Amino acid sequence: MARKLVWIENLKFQGFGCSQCNWVFQPSGPPVGESLAKMIKVFEDQREKEFTAHVCLGQPASTEQKAK
Repeated sequence: MARKLVWIENLKFQGFGCSQCNWVFQPSGPPVGESLAKMIKVFEDQREKEFTAHVCLGQPASTEQKAK
């Protein structure tokens, strides 16, 4: 099954992660940009770049994670 970027909610984390492993997106800092649209674009670009670059080597995604 191909991995996907999914929204995850559990007691310890709420955010984006991998559907196939325990990788989760951790932004490198607060949003930056001259406008809200630019901030969103920078956030999405960083998220997509890091998701694409990660290698699924860790544990499978927890059954506790609620992927949406």
